[in-house]
Amino acid sequence: MWEVEVVKRMWFGSFMIIALIAVGVWVFFQSPFMQEKSAGELNSSEQGQSILDIQPIDAGSRPTKQFELTAKETDWEIQTGESVNAWTYNGTVPGEALRVQQGDFVQVELHNELEVPVTIHWHGVILPNRMDGVPGVTQDAVEPGESFTYEFIAEDAGTYWYHSHQHSSLQVDKGLYGPLVVEEKGEKPEHDEVFILDEWAVNQDRENWTNMGGMMMGSMQGDGEADTKEMYDTFTVNGKAGDAIDPLRMEEGETARLRFVNAGYQLHRLVFPEGSMEMLAVDAEPVQSSGERNVLEIAPGERIDVLYTKGKDDEIIGEMPSVENSQDMQIPVLSSDSSGENLQVTGKDPATSKGTSYASKDLLFDTVPDVDVSYDMNLSMGMNMGEGMIWQINDRVFPETPPIQVEKGDIVKVDITNEGRLNHPMHLHGHRFQVEAEDGGAVVKDLINVKPGESYTIYFEADNKGEWLFHCHDNNHADRGMVTIVDYTSVFSPFELNQTNQP
Repeated sequence: MWEVEVVKRMWFGSFMIIALIAVGVWVFFQSPFMQEKSAGELNSSEQGQSILDIQPIDAGSRPTKQFELTAKETDWEIQTGESVNAWTYNGTVPGEALRVQQGDFVQVELHNELEVPVTIHWHGVILPNRMDGVPGVTQDAVEPGESFTYEFIAEDAGTYWYHSHQHSSLQVDKGLYGPLVVEEKGEKPEHDEVFILDEWAVNQDRENWTNMGGMMMGSMQGDGEADTKEMYDTFTVNGKAGDAIDPLRMEEGETARLRFVNAGYQLHRLVFPEGSMEMLAVDAEPVQSSGERNVLEIAPGERIDVLYTKGKDDEIIGEMPSVENSQDMQIPVLSSDSSGENLQVTGKDPATSKGTSYASKDLLFDTVPDVDVSYDMNLSMGMNMGEGMIWQINDRVFPETPPIQVEKGDIVKVDITNEGRLNHPMHLHGHRFQVEAEDGGAVVKDLINVKPGESYTIYFEADNKGEWLFHCHDNNHADRGMVTIVDYTSVFSPFELNQTNQP
């Protein structure tokens, strides 16, 4: 009996050990660490619905606006005697201004005459995922000699822009962008102008910033712009610099809606004549502005609309004079018969209006919402011994960054903290989010500029199924890793990321 009891105990002990090991393994594989998948794995699991089958696109009885954009190489004159080799849509920088009315069905046929693949991303537009223009995620890039037609409904009025998302750090830098304006129905202002801001490397190699010594020295100064200041030597407005910029013709007392888009990778501060400017909208969302500030700060990828009133004399709207190359970014505002000689940027430097200064008129959430999904997004800088500097989300680089996993209808909170020494304008595709405004209310945006040491909490509703990028819109940072994806777990992308098909 004793021997039988020993055998029973040994069997029971072995069973318990095996059971404990099994439970431990199960717990380990159910842990957040093991359950977390990288953004690069989103395309490998064909579970649920393909993004190509989401949300049918139908014009119905809507008016249809059709455009053709051809990507091609162009020698572009920035100013007299200074030209660059540009990649353009329809041969100009920026590309054709696409103007439609709210509610229009928009069709844009892209033809590629370049020797590299391209796409078009419709920055800020809420549209079906398969029209978002992100290679390897929502489509295959359009190969040389091929075409692709984008279709969407222009549901929301406002200022948007379009640009390539194929190797965007290079292709946007070379001029593949243009404005998209969705006009409200009804009266149009007499003056409605778009100004796209950018930076170019005209007299230097744009890759000089990879000189690690100079880069690290600059980043230690806490400027937030050290890398872009190293990379570029010329500022442009609508593809032109300095005296080559076309003046805005207005008479005393006239008003204009001026739509500013920052297509570059450097933050810009535009100085207006005192009392002449009032902010109207940020990222296509109308805001409640006080109109008391005359400096406008606009981050990379951001769009800001202002109401401008012309004074008695000729005036100028220009980059803060203390910024190097500021003389390149000056917009003369002249009466019809004036030559506008010897104009200078004037005005004091009071508090600056920027993307988070004022509350939006219409909010996504009236109060802080109950949250279904929380995500901590830590932005930092690191080193890859093979490639140099990298920019990380949660200590990883794309496509190994952890995605934000959601289901349709989830309310999502993202806490974003910049632990590095450079600015990171974080842009969310396919959604709008809400963040606290400096005036005490809340502002609705699709891009938040997070400066060194800053933190923001944003909220959005997962109401647009698909696989959506969330990335830094200093595309040089995105190119070196600062990208993740909002992953609706019930859908999958049939496209694959690879070296030639990368956002």
